[in-house]
Amino acid sequence: MDPARKRRVRLIVALTAALLLAGALVYTSFSAATEARKPSQILGQSDSGRSYELTGKVVNGSVSHRGETLLFRLRDRDGTKSVPVSYNGVVPDPFRDGREVIVSGKLEHGTFVGQRDSLVTKCPSKFTKKPGSKS
Repeated sequence: MDPARKRRVRLIVALTAALLLAGALVYTSFSAATEARKPSQILGQSDSGRSYELTGKVVNGSVSHRGETLLFRLRDRDGTKSVPVSYNGVVPDPFRDGREVIVSGKLEHGTFVGQRDSLVTKCPSKFTKKPGSKS
């Protein structure tokens, strides 16, 4: 076989393999993703057994403990609808009333049950506009 043709065949095989691997990576990334929802969306149209990322603000005065389980309510950032949350796992230090959080889990019998160690607090300083800033 001609050496130039051999190199061309190797290049085509390598590029085809790279494209197939990239396509598999993109497919896996999107199919494994969970959909982020607000409490009003979870209450309105959630599918039983489907995982979501729930995002919202912790309702003031709603945080309590039942044994190792953390119980609280999350409300829409700009609304009044809220959903009760039951969570087990590591609780970040900045977690408190009024803090915006994200938790992954499923809605079960009207309560959002968070996956272990999925609770994340948002840092308000990263999401608020500083005085005098242009953007």
